[in-house]
Amino acid sequence: MFVRKVKNRSGTISIQVISKHDGKYKVVKSFGAAKEVEVIKELEKKAIDFIEKFSGQMPLFHRKNEQGEIVEQFLANLSNTDIRTIGPELIFGGIFDYIGFREIKDKLFRYLVIARLAYPGSKLKTIDYLRRYNGISSLSVDALYKFLDKLYNKHKEEAEKIAFRHSKRRLKRISVVFYDVTTLYFETEDEDDLRRIGFSKDGKFQKPQILLGLLVGENGYPLGYDIFEGNRFEGKTLITMIKRFQEKYNIEKPIIIADAGLLSKNNISFLEEEGYGFIVGARIKSETSEMKSKILSKAEKIKNKGGEIVINKRKEGLRLIVSYSTERAKKDKYNRNRGIRRLKANLKAGRLTKKHINNRGYNKFLKLNGNITITIDEAKIEEDIRWDGLKGYITNTKLPAKKLIEKYRQLWQIEKAFRISKTDLRVRPIFHYVRRRIEAHICICFVAYAVWKELEYLLTKKGISMSVTRAAELTHNMYAIEYTLPGENEKKLKILQMDPEQFTLYNVIQSIIS
Repeated sequence: MFVRKVKNRSGTISIQVISKHDGKYKVVKSFGAAKEVEVIKELEKKAIDFIEKFSGQMPLFHRKNEQGEIVEQFLANLSNTDIRTIGPELIFGGIFDYIGFREIKDKLFRYLVIARLAYPGSKLKTIDYLRRYNGISSLSVDALYKFLDKLYNKHKEEAEKIAFRHSKRRLKRISVVFYDVTTLYFETEDEDDLRRIGFSKDGKFQKPQILLGLLVGENGYPLGYDIFEGNRFEGKTLITMIKRFQEKYNIEKPIIIADAGLLSKNNISFLEEEGYGFIVGARIKSETSEMKSKILSKAEKIKNKGGEIVINKRKEGLRLIVSYSTERAKKDKYNRNRGIRRLKANLKAGRLTKKHINNRGYNKFLKLNGNITITIDEAKIEEDIRWDGLKGYITNTKLPAKKLIEKYRQLWQIEKAFRISKTDLRVRPIFHYVRRRIEAHICICFVAYAVWKELEYLLTKKGISMSVTRAAELTHNMYAIEYTLPGENEKKLKILQMDPEQFTLYNVIQSIIS
């Protein structure tokens, strides 16, 4: 015999004494129903007194296993709403707090970041996630959008500062920063002051877009970001970003590393005038004829013996460093051969005309014989082969060539950051059309990337060969049960047993927060 609490549709709780016989439950006595906690407690007390009073009549109620009945009563009262998915909160929420984002006193901001990591999708899907797994049934679409309208100005600066502070703690010193730009497109054809059609790195040339400039430290630790109009030349974003970064943190000026696409006379002049060291990719095939001859002449030596060549540029203090890689040479050869095969196929099909003779991609290998015949220029191909495997860097630093190339090669970390943001965090396509909501969306994704990066670091540090993507999947099936013991009114939460992989992940987080 045991006490059972039954939730009614009216919101009241009925108190009953139940017995079990031959596998069937029977209501022995009902003690009424109530909403008020104090009244419910009183009804429970009466039910318990009833059981104690008639405890000597156990055979009357055919009680065989009191402990089993209590367990069955407990299970009978459970519902789906009592089982909660707590993996995202345990794992990503734990790291969110550890990094310092708990300083942002806004629960909804926290929920949106965790949802972006565990269940990336549209804001409508996020609302569904919050309802299903966080029990937040009161959040409407309008309420979420109103929150996003206020979020950017409210949290962007603070979020960046927290991310910077944590990255500095991990790196000890910010001596090198990497900068790059990517494009994020919108599922619409309408433009405005921010969303503009421009050169798309996503191949969405008919879609309006924005530019996202990202600044990271070594190993890809996030430092800051900004967004720009979709039709702005990406090279013009670097100065804006570096100025804002320096004004905000006033740290010792780091070495700036960027790709060749961000190389311009204005940018280099700015960096030199402001006293920054820099390493940028060089377009060595665009150098003067004299410089190209010098590069190719010296390159023959490093192709056979290895190493790097250093050439002083005309401008005082500027060096051009060229390295050779057999892997890069294989890739250059493969790409060129693939491009030539396409050209030959188009020639054979008669799809190439005079307008195709330009320097776009592998069209540079075409030439016009007389006024009507288009052919492939074998001499240009032979000339191009001489550049296979060569990569150039321009710098005003005094770093040794090998050290400089090692630093530059970490630029792939920022490419990885963009890849994570676009695939795992699904930062694009963006479905918002109001600027402040776009800015809020990017802010949420930036914080999510910081959490992602920290989990990656922790897994590596512990020697656990698990990707963050796999970790996110494991959080989906980490459960807890919310319950109230018979005779008590206080709710308790019990984490259910995890499988070995989940337990390993859980212990990683416990090691930093305990």
